[in-house]
Amino acid sequence: MQGGLDLRDFQGLIERMYSHKDRQRGPAGTFMWLMEEVGELAAAIAEGQDRSAKAAEFADVLAWLATLANVEGIDLSDAVHAKYGTGCPGCGLMVCTCSAKP
Repeated sequence: MQGGLDLRDFQGLIERMYSHKDRQRGPAGTFMWLMEEVGELAAAIAEGQDRSAKAAEFADVLAWLATLANVEGIDLSDAVHAKYGTGCPGCGLMVCTCSAKP
């Protein structure tokens, strides 16, 4: 899997591993798990944990985001491409020149 797992593959992997639990938990419960993982990532960054610990937390956040997208029936690859595939959603450029968001 190393190096060859794209976003759609990853979302499918999460679907295969956890969909039986995820559908029972529902969107609200899944969102709460995502927020818990975001908090753990924030703590890892704030505490200056090593790269390996931070990487594990980033992976957990991505897994729970994929889980929530699965529960909601959203293909993350399509969503990302639709919003960002041709450039910044604000200015339309590949190198953003918007002043609204730093």
